[in-house]
Amino acid sequence: MTTDDDGGRNGSRDDGTCPVPSRPFSLRSLQHGWRTLRSGRLAKLDSHLPMLLMAVLVGVLGGYGAVLFKFVIKGVQFLFYGNTADFLEFHDSVPYWAVIAAPAAGGLAVGYLVSRFAREARGHGVPEVMEAIALHDGRIRKRVALVKIFASAISISSGGSVGREGPIVQIGSGIGSTVGQMLKVGRPQRRTLVGCGAAAGIAATFNAPVAGVLFALELLLGDFGLAAFSPVVLSSVVATTISRHYFGDFPAFVVPGYEVASLWEYGIYPFLGIVCGAVAVIFVTVLYRTEDLCEAVRLPDPLKACLGGAAVGCMLLWFPHVFGVGYGGINLALQNGLGWQMMLLLVGVKIIATSVTIGSGGSGGVFAPSLFIGSMTGGFFGWAAGQLFPGITALPGAYALVAMGGLVAGTTHAPITAILIIFELTGDYQIILPLMVTCILATVTASTLKDGSIYTIKLLRRGVDIAGGMEQNLLRSLKVGEFMRADPPTIWEGTPLHDVILAFRQRDVSYLHVVDREGGLKGIISFRDLRAVLADEYPARLVIAGDIATTRLVTVTEGDSIQCALGRMSRSGIAQLPVVELGDARRLKGILREKDVIHAYDMAVVRRQMEHGAP
Repeated sequence: MTTDDDGGRNGSRDDGTCPVPSRPFSLRSLQHGWRTLRSGRLAKLDSHLPMLLMAVLVGVLGGYGAVLFKFVIKGVQFLFYGNTADFLEFHDSVPYWAVIAAPAAGGLAVGYLVSRFAREARGHGVPEVMEAIALHDGRIRKRVALVKIFASAISISSGGSVGREGPIVQIGSGIGSTVGQMLKVGRPQRRTLVGCGAAAGIAATFNAPVAGVLFALELLLGDFGLAAFSPVVLSSVVATTISRHYFGDFPAFVVPGYEVASLWEYGIYPFLGIVCGAVAVIFVTVLYRTEDLCEAVRLPDPLKACLGGAAVGCMLLWFPHVFGVGYGGINLALQNGLGWQMMLLLVGVKIIATSVTIGSGGSGGVFAPSLFIGSMTGGFFGWAAGQLFPGITALPGAYALVAMGGLVAGTTHAPITAILIIFELTGDYQIILPLMVTCILATVTASTLKDGSIYTIKLLRRGVDIAGGMEQNLLRSLKVGEFMRADPPTIWEGTPLHDVILAFRQRDVSYLHVVDREGGLKGIISFRDLRAVLADEYPARLVIAGDIATTRLVTVTEGDSIQCALGRMSRSGIAQLPVVELGDARRLKGILREKDVIHAYDMAVVRRQMEHGAP
């Protein structure tokens, strides 16, 4: 065994281990290492930089969209009433006929705009954004943002009992989607840009950048990863900066100083959370039942919205607090300026007014009505708590402030967003503990009493389950027509039994689809059906295909989703479905087998993973 005189510099060892080459330290090796590290960092920066720049662009456009939306609301209100102040400040000077006529005219105009140009602009708009992200890869029609600006501005400024937060989410999301489509970005990036637009709108409207970020991530995207978080934050900050330039750094409400009167008071707030959750369920239930009732009325959409506006105008004669976004009434509740009887009445009136406005075809959000209902609920609860426990409770305004977050949490099932919005409005750490307890218990109560939030129930009615995860949403986005077999084995309904048996033998299939002369599906024959006939004593030569076919069929159409087809297969216990045309003839177009469904899902998953992995 030999050893090297240079101490093993050539890499050989006598201990039996693998040789490890060594390199002397030099300036050249240091420079090479730095270049390698720098190139890797630049590669990461280059992959994220375009997305961050697009997020800034969406933040600028979303911020100016919110500014434009506010100015349009004031301009349209001036056209209706000759005044841009809060309605509570001048309602006494408005003739009673104008209080009824203005919302009616506004409803007529909104009904025409929505039915003529963009039906997605009807209602509060957030469910449409959620559906676009989950099923349509963030694609929103370009005209939606523009129609939403004018439709919602007319609804709010004419007297409709709706908010501007839902519309600004749809407007900002439409801007983000348009930017993504124009720049031809991938699907994951386009969905993120939709979230950027929503965050920009909420942040600019509330002067609350953190709340805007949480709203987009918690409610819309459901993604707190760095790839989505960073662009959304940028958009929110940029939009807030633009909003503060035009409107100043002021909160959306006049919030009094908050304080906890005693430690015993912490034991009262859990009950406030339960009450808020129950009221939230009542609000959501009344809203959707009113929509169903209005849908059942057979009238043109503009006329229906006009009648709904007139009904809301009648409520404004006695309760002007529910006009538009209702911020004036909220400020009164926070400043202890309303009696308990009025606050209790306004809870019910606001629920009905908002339900009628949206159900009849108006355009506006449910976020501000949730804040309004919460402030009145909390104010009444605070008055009752003060009567039961004098000396250890704060003023009703403090409970009104906390309950605003509780109602938002109960209706949206998004407690983090609700907590952050109210905290940003106050900036007071003393409110955090009562707010957290109230919002969490309101969410638990509401989700226990009713499935789905005020946003997702609308989607559940369409068969879209956002909470179902990526798998279900993937299957819903795939259509039967893309994966069906277009050459199903068929046989004429008048074919004799002998020829039916021969067809099974020659085609080597498990099922034969029985059709008439025009190709309409009449039934299906399986091996089981044949065994039953062959065991019968009835003369086989008199039996034809139509006699032995199973006629109680489960079918799908080309436009049905793969998720729908899979559900019908599971409920019926069958491995394939005939695909037919809609109509009485039920013309056979193809078949969809269970393995076709599996193939469709596998293809969609691979495609989605490749898109997410792409820079």
